[in-house]
Amino acid sequence: MRSIERLLLQYGESHQNKTNVLIHAIAVPSIYFVTLGLLWSVPVPDFIAQFSVTWAHILAVPVLYYYFSLSGPIGAAMTLLTIACFGGVNLLVWLNISVWKFCLTLFVVMWILQFIGHKIEGKKPSFFEDLRFLLVGPAWWWVHWLKRLNISY
Repeated sequence: MRSIERLLLQYGESHQNKTNVLIHAIAVPSIYFVTLGLLWSVPVPDFIAQFSVTWAHILAVPVLYYYFSLSGPIGAAMTLLTIACFGGVNLLVWLNISVWKFCLTLFVVMWILQFIGHKIEGKKPSFFEDLRFLLVGPAWWWVHWLKRLNISY
């Protein structure tokens, strides 16, 4: 069994309840977005800022590398999600909405929802056992879409 299949199987064990799955379908990509937004908000040194690069850009590279190491299609899908998230951050800036305030608020709300989902499920979140599952969650979300599109991962 490939590493990605094992990780998704383990993650899926605590995501069986339909309500919990629905909550995660909304919260997982939202948390990915707001995490990038919060990282985007942290000031970088001037010698980096001159290139319009943020901590979100810098940390997206190894994160996307991790996803591609698990699976090419998941890496490509996560690249699309990352691009969409950066577009969302730019939209917040364009709308003159404080990125860090918006993202921090949504971060808290989405995590509360996820913990409610796990309370309903009756199982603790996977990342309590292995922090990698914080990154596996978005991959798990994408696999549902990839399967619907008949794309193997």
